[in-house]
Amino acid sequence: MTGYDVLAEVYEWLISDAKLTPAEFAAAFADVTCLLPSNAQVLDCSCGTGQLAVGLAGLGMQVVATDASAAMVRRTERLAEETGASFLTVRADWEELTDHFGDASFDMVFCVGNSLHHAEGARGRVAALESMSRLLRRGGRLVLTSRNWELVRSRGSRLDISDRMVRRNGRDGLVIYRWEIAPQWEQEHRIEIAVVQVEGDGSVLVRSELLSCWPYQYGELESELHSVGLRVEKSTFDPEAEGYVVVATKE
Repeated sequence: MTGYDVLAEVYEWLISDAKLTPAEFAAAFADVTCLLPSNAQVLDCSCGTGQLAVGLAGLGMQVVATDASAAMVRRTERLAEETGASFLTVRADWEELTDHFGDASFDMVFCVGNSLHHAEGARGRVAALESMSRLLRRGGRLVLTSRNWELVRSRGSRLDISDRMVRRNGRDGLVIYRWEIAPQWEQEHRIEIAVVQVEGDGSVLVRSELLSCWPYQYGELESELHSVGLRVEKSTFDPEAEGYVVVATKE
């Protein structure tokens, strides 16, 4: 997984209003967190700016937060300090997770924020899923969110400009996505994300980052999960929906 060193400082403009606070972010996954034992050991392995990790810690869970981006880990640590949350943070990509944690260490692993497509191709994706699977106890669950890449690719290369300003921390910003869709599924695709902040004096500050990604079809993901010992327990995949959640159980 690469990037997010620039976007880390403005990532809250990319988070939906419904998941903006730690409590709201954790509540979005209440249907699976309710299955956890008290004092559950939970890993957020794409922690971003920390809303989910802090929210889970607020529910009494024993949380570990990791991310491949050092800047994102620093944002998570900052939010934890601001909210009084206490948990371990580690900068690590998915394939490095087993260097830091033993097999069967966690009751639940979260890989959310549409992050898995940053794994490099099918081989990188399976390696990432294998690491997550190894860290789960038998009967533990992986919770993963994904874009619907079938829909994304069907729309081709394009520029998507938000139709409204987003207000965060008393500042307005406009979010822009530029998609570079490769001819073949297995080829590297690119997304450039820009957050255009409008300051109170009318000046404009632009932060943008070009990110690499390797999309996958839903059927591929199901097969890859099965190959690493995870059985899909629940899926919200809909061919017409923009994204979906998969919950897979360690067999």
